[in-house]
This record gives sequence, structure tokens and C-alpha cells, in this order.
Amino acid sequence: MYNISNIRNDFPILSRQVYGKPLVYLDNGATTQKPRQVVEVMTDEYYSVNANVHRGVHFLSQQATELHEGSRETVRQFIHAHSTNEIVFTRGTTESINLLASSFCESQMQAGDEVIISTMEHHSNIVPWQLMAARRGIAIKVIPMDDRGELLFDEYCKLFTPRTRLVSVAHVSNVLGTVNPVERMIAFAHSQGVPVLVDGAQSIPHMPVDVQALDADFYVFSGHKVYGPTGVGVLYGKEEWLDRLPPYQGGGEMIQTVTFEKTTFNELPFKFEAGTPDYIGTTGLARALDYVTALGMEQIAAYEHELTTYATEQLKQIPGMRIFGEAEQKGSVISFLVGNIHHFDMGTLLDRLGIAVRTGHHCAQPLMQRLGIEGTVRASFGLYNTKEEIDALVAGILRVSRMF
Repeated sequence: MYNISNIRNDFPILSRQVYGKPLVYLDNGATTQKPRQVVEVMTDEYYSVNANVHRGVHFLSQQATELHEGSRETVRQFIHAHSTNEIVFTRGTTESINLLASSFCESQMQAGDEVIISTMEHHSNIVPWQLMAARRGIAIKVIPMDDRGELLFDEYCKLFTPRTRLVSVAHVSNVLGTVNPVERMIAFAHSQGVPVLVDGAQSIPHMPVDVQALDADFYVFSGHKVYGPTGVGVLYGKEEWLDRLPPYQGGGEMIQTVTFEKTTFNELPFKFEAGTPDYIGTTGLARALDYVTALGMEQIAAYEHELTTYATEQLKQIPGMRIFGEAEQKGSVISFLVGNIHHFDMGTLLDRLGIAVRTGHHCAQPLMQRLGIEGTVRASFGLYNTKEEIDALVAGILRVSRMF
């Protein structure tokens, strides 16, 4: 049984008040709250196991290393990777994409070669490629979308040329909630001999992900989006691809031998993990993945779908409501505007009612330009949200609307 009361008890912050009102936290697309199990396991490691990993022969270092590498195995199981050699720890989705953009372009692309992204990408999947375009002369192609917020698959297929080297696309849009048909997109790209990077920041917390079933060449996500700590994330890459790519950063841990004449690099995945890793953070990430696994990703997906459907129905009854993104396959994100009320005004006044939503362009300014707007209000749901909180959101929007 999906016991929402027990779940909410695991998240102490949900019981606090804001401006004298009960907190209604609907900004899960930006970051999720953390269950006490995650915080406690990190605290315990700091107090009882803390030591730098891999290089020490003493007991604490060995124990910390076992925890860190055990976390890598937890991630491997969670996304069903073939080997822990394919799990690279990073600071998050943004660093994972920057790592890949740098290493892939350096070794696999020349001036005039192309990367395909989509209209709905987060800035973290646009700007790294623009940096590579400026430095290395690569070309960026963009998959268009329709007014419902669905990518145009036929147009996607037309973008491929003999110079196409990579596709980099979001699994789920952080603004529209669109669940892109990445399995189909990967299959077509592979038929053209092109690998695919999937940005899983907005999918990992909400649905089961099997990288082998998707046949993704690369898959990236952040710990803080899936009830884990900030500052830790994952780059999954097929082993044959990671073997071919050069290191992103140099320093300790990523080396095998160093002389002033030459350096040889460490084996996978350590080749991409220069310096002391956030070994406390990886323990927290593993505990967060254990937490959602115990609840069941299928159960979480079904519960959040029910919430999103209910929220959509209720919000559509509000006069002047405009919802952006009505794809047939949609995640637990609703972006909206009401009449001529500025998104910042709506968000600020909802905050005074204790309701936390996100306002602005959501790091997706090209998408805003496609929609013809400056920004939206975004309500994004997590496994601990309730229909009562959605009712509070609707009542809050109505109250703000009356003020205007």
C-alpha cells in the first residue's frame, strides 16, 4: 500500500510553516526534499566512518571506500547498467553533460560535425554545446515541436546527415512535462550510426529507467532531484564509449602513473573522477535510491500521474488559465499562466500563502521564445504531495486572481 501519511512523516520539512501557513511544497522539479533516512546515513558516515577513499590502507579509509563503491553498485542496479565501470560520479546533470560535451567533442568531432538537441532543452543541454561550437566549430541542430509540446519525430529524422555525431535530448521536459519517445529516438539514431545522450534529470525521480532497455549510450541525472543530496550526480555511459573518450579533468585518482614526461590514466570509471569524490554524497544518493525503490517506482509513477491528472482538471476550471504542455505522455509538471497576471506576481503572492512554486523561464529560454512568453508559473509534484495540497494551490490561485 502507498501510505502517504507514513511517507510524509519521513520528510520533517513538510510539517513546517511559512508565513504562518502550512508549507505546500510544489517545486520538486527544481529540487526534492530529503527523507530523514538520507540525512541520517550521511550524518552517521561523517561521525563514524569519515576518511578519504581508495588511497588509504587504514580501516576507516577501507570502510569509506566500501560504502562509496557500494553506492556505485546501487546506482548500477537502479538504472540497470551492465557494469559499475559504466557509472561515473559527478556533481550533477550539468557537470555530466559538460564532461561529455568536452570529452566527446575533443575526440569524436571536427569542425562542421553536428549535434542534435531539441527545442525544449534545459540550458545545461544547450550552453555546453554552444561552448563547443565556439571552440571547435561544431554545428547545433534543433528538433522542432508542435503546440502541444511534442517533438516532431519526422522532422527529427530529417536533421540527420553524414556529419551528425551525437543526439542529446531530455527524457522529460522540465517545463512542459513532455515525456519524449527516447527509445524510438535512440533506435532511429542508432540506425544512422549515431549515439545518444539522454538527460534524465526529470525522469529518474518519477519513473523506472532501464538504460539497457532504452539502449542509451549515455544517461545523466542529479541526486538532488531524486530525494538525495545536492552536489552529486551520475554519468552513465556504455563501457565501449567511455573507453574511447579522454578524461575531462586531471589530478589525483584519475591517474595510473605520473612522470614529468608522461601520465597514464586510470581504468574506468576512475578515469573521469579526478580528485576526492563526494563519498558522503554518494552514500546519501544510494540511500535515496533505496528509499524510492522500496516504495516502488511503478507505484510512485502511478500516484504522481493521479495527482497530475487531478491538478490539471482542477486548474482548468480557473478562469483565464493557460496550461503549457499537453502532450499525450506527460510527467508530473504543470506550467501555467492566469490571465494577464505576471508569473512573478503570482508566485510571490502564492508564497505568502505558504505555497512554493517556481516562476520564470526555468532555464529554458529558447522554449519560452517558441511559446511566445517570458515565463510561467510551474507546479511540480513529488511522491509526498497530496490532493489537499493541490486544492490549496487552486484556492491560492483563485485568491490571487481576485486581487487582480
